[in-house]
Formats: sequence, C-alpha cells, structure tokens
Amino acid sequence: MVKKITGAEFGEAESGVAVVDFSATWCGPCKMLAPVLEEISGELEGKINFFNIDVDENQDLAAKYGITSIPALLVLKDGEKQDMQVGFQPKDALMDVFNAYVE
Repeated sequence: MVKKITGAEFGEAESGVAVVDFSATWCGPCKMLAPVLEEISGELEGKINFFNIDVDENQDLAAKYGITSIPALLVLKDGEKQDMQVGFQPKDALMDVFNAYVE
C-alpha cells in the first residue's frame, strides 16, 4: 500500500528502505504511475515502504530533494538518498531498481 503523507509525516520514510513518490493531482504520468506503485507495494510489502507526497502541498520538501520534474521516485535507506527515478516507467523497470534494495 502506498501511504499518502505530508512533509510533517516525512519522518516515517526515514527508517529502513522507502520509496517516496513525489507527484501532483494534475499530473497525467503521475496518475498512470499510481496503480503500478500500488501493485509493486503489495508485492514488496514488509521489505520496502511506499509513500506519496503531493509536491504542490510540500514544495519545501520537493526542493530539499531536488525534485524538478514529476513523477519522481526517491529511494531512501535509513533517510539517506540512494536513487531517484524521474518520469513514468513500466513495472519491470521499477522492480529492477527496487529489488536492488531488498535485503
């Protein structure tokens, strides 16, 4: 399950391995990516935590992580940036990225 959070709740994404989806309600590719992430989050449940942040509501956080295009997927491990994927990508490509962080 992808949990929608705000900047105030971002601490939840800073333990273990987390994928943070920076998106916006008006973004077409973001809407295409959402169901793909839901599916992946179900398959990787208990291994990687998935979060969603609306960039319009959390501009400071987006700026902190250098988010200039959306959708952007930020991979964090114990709060440290490990990887970032920008734009829509198919499930197989994302699984390759995420599986590198599954312990």
